[in-house]
Amino acid sequence: MADLARRLYLRILIVRCQVGERAALEELIAHVNPRLRGFLHKLLSRPERVDDVAQDVWLDVFRGLPKLENVDAFFPWFYRMARNRAYRLLRCRDERIEPLENVDPAVNDEPDTDFAAEDARRIYAALDQLSPEHREVLLLRFIEQMNYDDMAQATGCPLGTVRSRIHNAKRGLREILNREE
Repeated sequence: MADLARRLYLRILIVRCQVGERAALEELIAHVNPRLRGFLHKLLSRPERVDDVAQDVWLDVFRGLPKLENVDAFFPWFYRMARNRAYRLLRCRDERIEPLENVDPAVNDEPDTDFAAEDARRIYAALDQLSPEHREVLLLRFIEQMNYDDMAQATGCPLGTVRSRIHNAKRGLREILNREE
C-alpha cells in the first residue's frame, strides 16, 4: 500500500511540475536526484563528472517535462535522458571496454549464503569492469527495479535486446566475481 501511495504521490508531483510549479520541481529533484546520481556514478565510473551530467539531465527534464504526455512514462523517459547524457560523455572520452561475448557462463552449484557488506563492495567493483551497456541494464533492473518494458524505453532498445543484455551482464558479472575469488 505504501508503494502505491508513493507512486501516486510521484505522479501528482510530476503533473504539478508540468504546470510550472517551482516548489514541485524542487521536491522532485530532492526525491529523485540521489537515484540519478547513483545511476550516473556507476555508469560513468568517474565521480568527478556525475554532478555536471546530473545538472544537464535536470535541465533536459525542465525543458521537456511540459511535453511529456504520459506521466507514467516519466522514469523511463528520465533514465533515457540520463543514459544519453552519460553515453555522450563516454563517447567523448573514447572509453573502450571489452565486450562479454567470449565469457564462459559460470556454474555455481553452491547453496546461497548470507549477503554481507563486503559482497556488495565486490559487486560494485565488478560492475565497473562491465561495459556501459551491461552495467546500465543491471542498474536499471536491480537498483532502479524497472520492468523490462520500461528498460526498453529507457535504453531505446528492443525488449529482446534488453533481455539479452541482462543475461550477458549477469553472466559477465559472475565471471568477474569468480575470477577474483
